[in-house]
Amino acid sequence: MLSPRVKSHAALAVAGLLFGANYWIAKGLMPGFLTPMQIIFIRGLASLLLFWLAALFVKPEHVRKSDHRNFIVAAALGVAINQIFFFTGLSYTSPVDTSLIHAASPLLVLLFSAMLMHEKITSIRLAGILTGGTGAVLLILQAGSAQNSQSSLAGNALILANITAYSLYLVKIKPMMMRYSAITVMKWIFLYGFLLVIPFSLPSMTRISFVHFTTQAWMAITYVVVGTTFLAYLLTTFSLKAVSATVAGYYIYMQPVVAGVIGILFFGETVGPVKILAGAAVFTGIYLVNRRPVSKTDA
Repeated sequence: MLSPRVKSHAALAVAGLLFGANYWIAKGLMPGFLTPMQIIFIRGLASLLLFWLAALFVKPEHVRKSDHRNFIVAAALGVAINQIFFFTGLSYTSPVDTSLIHAASPLLVLLFSAMLMHEKITSIRLAGILTGGTGAVLLILQAGSAQNSQSSLAGNALILANITAYSLYLVKIKPMMMRYSAITVMKWIFLYGFLLVIPFSLPSMTRISFVHFTTQAWMAITYVVVGTTFLAYLLTTFSLKAVSATVAGYYIYMQPVVAGVIGILFFGETVGPVKILAGAAVFTGIYLVNRRPVSKTDA
């Protein structure tokens, strides 16, 4: 039987695959089919319904009043700020620039963990993060020269705010995962998160038109809701029972690799030595981050 730690790493790997494909899929929806705020409203409402439906099939858990305040803070970081800034920023900049900025997440998580959770920063873990970060940057820079015209300073700034909020969210949600199941945590996170985004996203729904949606557009919005929201958030949250927020944040380095593979399979990109070296650096980093035995508080 697989250990909880192995299951957590498997969950993070799957979440990394789902998030990695989302750059291209979500970008394809904007602006032709949906605006950023329309995506956020649909994503938030559908995910809220899915998590509360899933909660019907698990044992109910009593949530302490003080933890509801923690859920509200986590929802503001992981749902409201994260999603509003991500989709708005992505609409102004390229998936390549977005991936590059997101590569800063493991370092941000490491910093927040050291500041708030007093997590020890070891030389091996830092080396793994820097190695993986180098691979991610190499991969993105090698693939991104053709898309630089899509770059936007404002868009990149919003993406930086998005990934900073998400990195802090990973750290803040860790204590909640030690007390409650992933479904319980997610149903409250998305309830409060959806309430927080309503003032910004609801007005845009009066201008939505599904008449011109193609089959591909319906598949894309389904993927954004089910794949990168319901499943990816659930898997990431589940993983925090057995690994630290630093380790969970590290798996963001998988996303440029996934984006590169999608480019090769669907956009005719070729595999060169730089891409091979970059991919090897990412997975070497994963090995270094998880090389040593980890204690319960630093797993």
